Amino acid sequence: MSGTQHHTEDQTSLFAPALPARAEMERAFFASDASYDGLFVTGVRTTGIFCRPSCRARKPLVQNIEFFGTVRDALFAGYRPCLRCRPLVGDATPPWLTPLLDAVDKDPNRRFRDNDLHAFDVDPARVRRYFLDRYGMTFHAYCRGRRLAGAIKQLRDGDSLDDVALGTGWESHSGFREAFAKTFGLPPGQAADARCVITAAIDTPFGPMIAGATDEGVCLLEFTDRRMLEAQLQRLSRLLQQPMVPGEHRHLTALREELASYFEGALKDFTVPLIYRGTPFEERVWRELTRIPYGETISYAQLADRINAPGGQRAVGRANGMNRIAIVIPCHRVVNADGKLGGYGGGLWRKHWLLEHERKASGIRPQATGLSQERGIR
Repeated sequence: MSGTQHHTEDQTSLFAPALPARAEMERAFFASDASYDGLFVTGVRTTGIFCRPSCRARKPLVQNIEFFGTVRDALFAGYRPCLRCRPLVGDATPPWLTPLLDAVDKDPNRRFRDNDLHAFDVDPARVRRYFLDRYGMTFHAYCRGRRLAGAIKQLRDGDSLDDVALGTGWESHSGFREAFAKTFGLPPGQAADARCVITAAIDTPFGPMIAGATDEGVCLLEFTDRRMLEAQLQRLSRLLQQPMVPGEHRHLTALREELASYFEGALKDFTVPLIYRGTPFEERVWRELTRIPYGETISYAQLADRINAPGGQRAVGRANGMNRIAIVIPCHRVVNADGKLGGYGGGLWRKHWLLEHERKASGIRPQATGLSQERGIR
């Protein structure tokens, strides 16, 4: 069975470009062509692992490989990541994209069109896919958000509407007013009252995550390949009554630093401020999750008891799954009563990794979690 046959409607982005031709992917894989990294991964049936196109490990026979458009598809087909090329590790910006992102950072108010991308020797479709996978939006939407975030700051700093509108890449006042009002729900003249969720990507040892923060605190930390991510983002935006725009924020800087320490095993308690919105029941569950000690687990039934909802483990499980601040609000520390992992929106292999990481950092002997039986991961 070829890799393309594994895609199902709920696993493949509507906007994801089609895979290259199989012959082209075979050529790239056997040549370890790094320029194809990010376009597909290769599953090796005989070993059960999947690799980047650039992987330098010994190549299998051609009849023993299949191709997937995303890491997520390979994982759901039962493959585990290669330890040599580490396809889940969030890389630094790929070299082919660096000049373009440098240009955006140098002039965030510039309006980029597809012809501009060709000038940087990059394919617009490839850039679109990279930004959809990493940020959940197209490159053009990312740039528009950067420009709007900059516009808010300039207006709050007292710059004139004329200077801001024309200086942030809009060709007319009306176009700027329309985009500003559509995003923030207010006219530019009320920029001081405009609020938004600033979002950014954060690399982790098992893939990129999308984070979000308001002036009150961190409100989002999710795996970019999580199912229903778009619906979660829309719900969060509705609950906070704030749009999401890309950029940087002091709380995101703090979160990035604390996550790095957490993954190094040096940090056990996060201190970054949090803001979470949900039903009163959900908020009770999330609050209690933050009280589970590092390196320990409790069952869904125990969690229900702790919030005075005995017998409510199913409702607790649903609220657990609605947590939008992964790792920091440690929903991964809740398992089945028999010790098996239960569920996890980011994938059971990640839940297993997080629990083992915390146990090792705490000097606790690793426990059998039944992961291989539950997900086929060995």
